[in-house]
Amino acid sequence: MAAITSCTNTSNPHVMVAAGLLARNARARGLTAKPWVKTSLAPGSKTVTEYLARAGLTGPLDELGFQLVGYGCMTCIGNSGPLLPSAAEAVAERGAVVASVLSGNRNFDGRINNDVSLNYLASPPLVVAYALAGSVKHDLTSEPLGVDADGEPVLLADLWPDDAEIDEVVRAHLTPELFREAYADVFGGDEHWAGVPESDGHHFAWEPDSTYLRRPPFLDDVTETAAGPTDVTGARTLLLLGDSVTTDHISPAGRIPAASSAGRYLTALGEADLNTYASRRGNFEVMVRGGFANPRLANLLAPDATGGVTPDFTRDGALVPIHEAAQSYAAAGVPLIVIAGQEYGTGSSRDWAAKTTALLKVKAVLAQSFERIHRSNLVALGVLPLQFLDGDSAASLGLDGTEEFDLAGIADVVEDPARPLTVRVRPADRPAFEFSVRARLDTPREATYYANGGVLPYVHRLILRGELD
Repeated sequence: MAAITSCTNTSNPHVMVAAGLLARNARARGLTAKPWVKTSLAPGSKTVTEYLARAGLTGPLDELGFQLVGYGCMTCIGNSGPLLPSAAEAVAERGAVVASVLSGNRNFDGRINNDVSLNYLASPPLVVAYALAGSVKHDLTSEPLGVDADGEPVLLADLWPDDAEIDEVVRAHLTPELFREAYADVFGGDEHWAGVPESDGHHFAWEPDSTYLRRPPFLDDVTETAAGPTDVTGARTLLLLGDSVTTDHISPAGRIPAASSAGRYLTALGEADLNTYASRRGNFEVMVRGGFANPRLANLLAPDATGGVTPDFTRDGALVPIHEAAQSYAAAGVPLIVIAGQEYGTGSSRDWAAKTTALLKVKAVLAQSFERIHRSNLVALGVLPLQFLDGDSAASLGLDGTEEFDLAGIADVVEDPARPLTVRVRPADRPAFEFSVRARLDTPREATYYANGGVLPYVHRLILRGELD
């Protein structure tokens, strides 16, 4: 996949013009994108397509396959659609490794497309260049991108526009009236937007049959006074994970597979176009079923299975979808933890990665280290981040995820987060033992949020008590 997409630098006219000029120069030499490359253009604003058209660069981009597919987040969020059928078949049947090159800011395994495991970020002109080359293994500095009509090799250096030409095009076609015209009626919308029925009243009217917007349960049963934090006893491990688990592994944004828990849920409701998790993040039922369902997630409790399943120890360790396992544990009154390695929650700071963890009834995440924003988001959703002490890890302590765990002293660490928290481990095949961890409640405010079950219950209680308008 080669995608010029809006996430990062399509707001920079110089690199967009450079892409258009490179496409023009490539077409002048008779070059085309390789047929196995899926190409797309999704800038962030209509001003981009307008100044490209005024500069005469739309045609060359179109001829190379970079036709306009929409505006806004596309490839970065997994909305570029399926791979070419032959490529998808190669991945499914032969385990082929395919790649994307995109001008975005997200490159996690499986984020761009469920079947794409290698994702490289590049400027828009380099996206065009790789579409011409057809492979990320191509050395753009020395290998030709193709041959022209005369059989002469064409190097990237032969096509790259110089800065003076780029500046001239930008000065000539990026004018104030371009933006005035584009945004004169930006809030008016088209006939589809105008046709959306309005509802009266001060509260949102939740449609009971909607598969996109459902009232979330985060404030259900919240009383005026918090019950306060208590110890966790008899917890089981929902997932045992390694290093660098991203927020997209925890809560994927891309296409919803029909065979996934979320896909089966939507299909049962009569939905044919499942769309993406990102498009349905207003429906908590979809998002909780997408929790840890990224097919690229490696769960060490199920090392031979693809992502999205885990053993359910209430059913003799049977491998089931993670959402189903969480439901079984909840019905049995068994609390859950997640165990991970270093840099847990890395990547984009998606709030749903913490929300889905909370909705799965995970009480704590025990990791060697956390990405700072995801750690904060876990606290805000009432999930306790626990960090192994230096030198400790699941491997060094001999944890395999089949044990029962007690988390003792939670109320004490809420009072003083500097205190160590005791983890008692009760394996089935050896004596019980204990180790200490650090509760990552890094500020007094975070301790208050956690004691209230998260920031939403905390604020709601202020409102209930009349302390906040």
